[in-house]
Amino acid sequence: MSATSGPEPTRIDTSRPHPARVYDYILGGKNNYPVDEQLAVQVLDIDPTVRDSARINRLFMHRATEWLARSGTRQFLDIGTGIPTEPNLHQIAQRIAPDSHVVYTDNDPIVLRHAEALLRSTPEGATHYLEADVREPGQIIELATDVLDLSRPVALSLISLMHFIPDEDGAYDLVHGLMDALAPGSHLVFSHATADGSEEEAERVVSLYRKGGVTLRPRTRAEVARFFHGLEPVGPAPVLVSHWRPDAEEEELAPEDPPVTVYAGLARKP
Repeated sequence: MSATSGPEPTRIDTSRPHPARVYDYILGGKNNYPVDEQLAVQVLDIDPTVRDSARINRLFMHRATEWLARSGTRQFLDIGTGIPTEPNLHQIAQRIAPDSHVVYTDNDPIVLRHAEALLRSTPEGATHYLEADVREPGQIIELATDVLDLSRPVALSLISLMHFIPDEDGAYDLVHGLMDALAPGSHLVFSHATADGSEEEAERVVSLYRKGGVTLRPRTRAEVARFFHGLEPVGPAPVLVSHWRPDAEEEELAPEDPPVTVYAGLARKP
């Protein structure tokens, strides 16, 4: 695996929580700091279902990546990858197709350090890491071309990322612009936090993140659906993250499923 960053690497700031490290704590990881743990514990005190949502969200990534690899996708661009948590995307893809090429990006340099140490490609494939921010899509696309052939289909993964991008930062334009840069036959793998059904808890969680210097913007199902504009859904999209299956015709409710606060979906660029 190789790593690339911009000309001025970001200095690690452990005085403020970072979404990737908060998420790591929620998933039971150890690669976080007291400031991240403090925020995560406060969030879980307000809404304990966040832990189930994070775990099930991870399983959605597993299912979507496996389906894509079995369907012939050999190139993956994962933006906002977060702290490595096995099985990682490249492990799933390369287990099925060892020649898969995967590019990870995140704006937390701590994630880069863990990625350099832990993310190893198969000899036939490639695994690459970029220190980059989704708000700079042009830079991501330019650097990704060292590993990915953008004349061929790419699976773009934005897993639990865009709820940290407010409308005023052009959240929809960022996603649509990234998909515009990819070849026909590319896919969007997407999940996003919602306040639907838990508005009071979500408002308190948003306030906690704001106090920590992090913007959190949960969106309704209709708002999440706008990210898929112009794409062809594979299975229903968006649906609650626990209910997505590539062969499902509609969302099937399972009473035994834990409540989740995330919508997800997979869609193809025609």
